[in-house]
Amino acid sequence: MDRAFENHASFIGRPASELPTPSLIVDLPVLKKNVNTLHENVEKLGIGFRPHVKTLKTLEITRLMLAGGKYRSIIASTICEIRGCIPLVKEGLLDEVSPPRIPAASYQILYGLPIYPGALQDLVKLRESVRIQLLVDNEEHIDVLEKSGTQPWDVFIKLDVGSRRAGIPANSTALQKLVERADRSSAVKIAGFYCHAGHSYAGRSLDEAQATLETEISSVLNAAALLPPDRALTVSIGATPTAHVVQYLKTNIPSNVKFELHAGNFPCNDLQQVSTGLVAETDQAIRVAAEVCGVYPERNEALVNAGVVALSREGSGYSGFGRVIGKPAWEVVRLSQEHGIIGTNGDERATENFKIGQRVNLYCNHSCITAAAFYVYFGVDENDIVREAWIPWKGW
Repeated sequence: MDRAFENHASFIGRPASELPTPSLIVDLPVLKKNVNTLHENVEKLGIGFRPHVKTLKTLEITRLMLAGGKYRSIIASTICEIRGCIPLVKEGLLDEVSPPRIPAASYQILYGLPIYPGALQDLVKLRESVRIQLLVDNEEHIDVLEKSGTQPWDVFIKLDVGSRRAGIPANSTALQKLVERADRSSAVKIAGFYCHAGHSYAGRSLDEAQATLETEISSVLNAAALLPPDRALTVSIGATPTAHVVQYLKTNIPSNVKFELHAGNFPCNDLQQVSTGLVAETDQAIRVAAEVCGVYPERNEALVNAGVVALSREGSGYSGFGRVIGKPAWEVVRLSQEHGIIGTNGDERATENFKIGQRVNLYCNHSCITAAAFYVYFGVDENDIVREAWIPWKGW
């Protein structure tokens, strides 16, 4: 069992420097600032907000993103995440199944993958406790739901606006056929249209993020126009980079359409987000604490105990797989399973910067993937004292 997990409560009140390595450390003031900034932008625009719980998969962070119940819907990428959020129903932060059904505007948990038969049994059971919406992007999804014999489902039709992941191409004849097919099916009720601009992570400027945001908005509104203008619908757009520029939203929203933003990475940020030019290095709320295991003067490198399993092989606009905080010339240049190799392209010497047993803190390229490796998240205050120890949901 993970050492940090076994004794996590014992570290509360102690300096982060006493945590075992590798550990995932969350800077609480930065995280709360990031969440508050997005909430303020959403509130100024008067639009809805649906957080994605895939990054720091915990009740504590989900409560924070929901602003104590001000926002009452989420996206979950796994069945495990939905199960993990059930206590929020009992707390009154998510709606249970008993209130009157309001199909297009109801507050629900959206399962973030296009529906497939293997997930239906679990989702049917979970729907006894909480309202659940599904994603569809193919007429075969309607067939699956019709054959299942379950009660009708509220569905979002997912659009592909450039990510080339899930979704049906926006403005395609296939989209129109899917809308018509879903609209006449007794197995589904179209709640609205959804797109996720995952490709916005590759942007490198404010202008690029704004252009992607405009594409998202025009795509979901054009799709909504395929249905009668008196039909109540929700359109959901977002990704953390476009969420960072949502304050520039200027589109007029039709009166029958409820507009919402979704995002998940925004409380944490990471080197991918810094690469977009939309957030500062100091807006990163998580880091990985590691320890130097070896120093190699002949190749001017050091070894730390955080490799692929702790950091992932995700890339960013920066070279390498992570950067050493406080030592900007040094980065993680190579990885194996449990080994991270620290190197530099500069003139500094490893022997002058690193000693065996020295602790180093690393910024990661993608906080969502990095966080998935850890069994406990340690929240620290402005003095780097551990104040929280959160246990994330694990599994699919």
